Amino acid sequence: MRGSGQTEEVDRAELAGFLRSRRARVQPQDVGLAPGVRRRTPGLRREEVAGLAGMSVDYYIRLEQARGPRPSRQVLAAIARALRLTDGERAYLFNLAGEQPGPPPGPPQDVPQGILLLLDRLDDTPAYVLDAKYDILAWNAMASALMVDFATLRPEERNPIRWFFAQPYAAHLLDDDDDEHGDFAREAVADLRAAAARYPGDPGIRRLVADLRARSETFVRLWAERDVTVRRSTTKRMIHPVVGSIELHCDVLHVPDVDQRLVLYTAAPGTRSYEALRLLRVVGTQRLGARS
Repeated sequence: MRGSGQTEEVDRAELAGFLRSRRARVQPQDVGLAPGVRRRTPGLRREEVAGLAGMSVDYYIRLEQARGPRPSRQVLAAIARALRLTDGERAYLFNLAGEQPGPPPGPPQDVPQGILLLLDRLDDTPAYVLDAKYDILAWNAMASALMVDFATLRPEERNPIRWFFAQPYAAHLLDDDDDEHGDFAREAVADLRAAAARYPGDPGIRRLVADLRARSETFVRLWAERDVTVRRSTTKRMIHPVVGSIELHCDVLHVPDVDQRLVLYTAAPGTRSYEALRLLRVVGTQRLGARS
C-alpha cells in the first residue's frame, strides 16, 4: 500500500485508449472548428486536440500512444476542456493519470444538442436552460414571449437571481405575490450556495455573490442563513405586460451530465392561463422590450 504522500501509477494503456475514444466522439463543429474535408476517422484530429488544449502535437500523440510522460494536473484539465468531458469523465481521466480530480472548474456552459433540439420543438411551451449559477444559456421563442427578449440582454443580465435582487426592470418576471421572504428568493439563494460549494474556484459565482451582497440587503440576510437546497418545481404567478395575470406550473428538470436545469412553464387546458399562452404564441415578442 502506498503512503499518503505518494502518487498513484499512471495507467498509460487505458489513458491512451480513453483519449482516443473521447477524441473520436467530439465533432469539429462542437468546438468551433470548420468540419473540413477528407477526414478518414470520426471526431477531432490529434493536432486539433493539441491546439485546443494548448500543448504540442508531439506531446499529445505520445499520450495517445501510451508512451508519454506523466501528465500534470494542468495538462489533464486542458485536455478535459478540449474533449468536452463530463464531470464523471474528467474524474476518470484524472484517476487514470494517478491524480485526484478535485472540484470541477466551473458550471458547464455548453447545452447538450438534444436539449437544444427539444427547446425548438416546444413551440407552445416556454422553456429555457439554466446553469448552476442561474445564468440562462438557451431558450425558445415562447420563453422570450413570456419573459423578456433574451437576445436584447447582455449575458450577465440573463439571470433570474439577478432579476430578483438587483434588476427592478424585470419585476414582471417574478411572482406577483412574492416578496423578500418568498419561496423563490430563499430557494434560489440556497441553491446558489450549493453551487458555490460544488465549484469553489469559479470566478463567475464569486462575482455574482459579491455583486448581490453589495446591492441587496435581502440577499445578504438570506445568504447569511446558510441554507443549502436544490430548486424544486412550483407554481408561478406573473403579471405579464400583454396578457395580464397568469399562473403557470413551473417544472425544473435536472440535466445531470452537465449540471444544468431545463425549466418548463405549462398551464392546464381550459384555464385562462392556458389561453394566455396560446395568445403569447401568436403575439411573440413584438410588444416586449428588454426593459419596462
